[in-house]
Amino acid sequence: MARQKKPVHRVEMTEGKRNIIRQLLEEYDIETAEDIQDALKDLLGGTIKEMMEAEMDEHLGYEKSERSDNDDYRNGYKRKQVNSRYGSMAIEVPQDRKSTFEPQVVKKRQKDISDIDQKIISMYAKGMTTRQISETMIEDWQNRPLDEVYPILYIDAIHYSVRDNGVIRKLAAYVILGINSEGRKEVLTITIGDNESAKYWLSVLNELKNRGVKDILIICADGLTGIKEAISAAFPKTEYQRCMVHQVRNTLKYVPDKDRKAFAADLKTIYQAADEQKALAALERVTEKWTPKYPNSMKRWKDNWDAISPIFKFSAAVRKVIYTTNAIESLNSTYRKLNRQRSVFPSDTALLKALYLATFEATKKWTTTIRDWAHVYGELSIMYEGRLPE
Repeated sequence: MARQKKPVHRVEMTEGKRNIIRQLLEEYDIETAEDIQDALKDLLGGTIKEMMEAEMDEHLGYEKSERSDNDDYRNGYKRKQVNSRYGSMAIEVPQDRKSTFEPQVVKKRQKDISDIDQKIISMYAKGMTTRQISETMIEDWQNRPLDEVYPILYIDAIHYSVRDNGVIRKLAAYVILGINSEGRKEVLTITIGDNESAKYWLSVLNELKNRGVKDILIICADGLTGIKEAISAAFPKTEYQRCMVHQVRNTLKYVPDKDRKAFAADLKTIYQAADEQKALAALERVTEKWTPKYPNSMKRWKDNWDAISPIFKFSAAVRKVIYTTNAIESLNSTYRKLNRQRSVFPSDTALLKALYLATFEATKKWTTTIRDWAHVYGELSIMYEGRLPE
């Protein structure tokens, strides 16, 4: 609403605006324009508070009315002054005993909420509950436009127990992390599924295309069922690189402690070889050495060599970016906390909401570019001529 008189003009009265006016008149004693402003601020403040309460539920792993063995718990509210399009207003921010809760709907140091207040009021006008509003904002994040080109994408999975029609099932949350052309990390999407297949992965990659992605140079992932075929169909020019960390872990999975260190050192001579020819020679040496003791341990290296070998054409600096999974590992450590906070999620929607909030918590420190990115970008520009922005 305007704070001062302006020339009279026609305003289209949408159904949403009619709903807002109707609800304000029913719930508040409206007499002046200032009363409308105050009512809108009260409505907005109450909605934001309820959204933060839902965030607190996810943070603690249980709802307000439930009991839990968690040693962290709700600890009242703290008033915070913010600026909105309806003027300055106070909101109540839930607190926890350990002071580890950081709301995302209105972040810790955020003072201006004018970027979301209209959206929240608009959704409220459509009769949406605070839970529906929160879910819609997650959906908006999942559907936001993406860059046209990503030099590198990582796909990784972490598993959770989810209740489905009274049955507890193990579902995988697949996280797609991108390195953009500026060398910054960015979580592109989180998808929950239990049916890995080429069809499934093609739908995931097509979703990225529908959000604006036109080209990806390298996709680094573990041996997800159907991923290779899906990449070829969705992004024919993209190289599929097996994740070296997962490749090594899968090899050593059934190797006892007494041999694991020596075996890991030998594997390093393969993926750190100067070029593919030397890597193949190292592969033969390692296979010959360890196969008598662990017959099938090296089979995956030979079977997947076409997805392992792309890395050997790059310098050490580029290889480090491709097979060093520090970013995805730090992200996963945040996601794993959710398993400790809540052993079973009531639904896949609740899991997605918890992952959404955890993502914002984990990525808030991502303010710098990848180390040596100028060098890496230059080499990628030569290797993939004409495909990166100049």
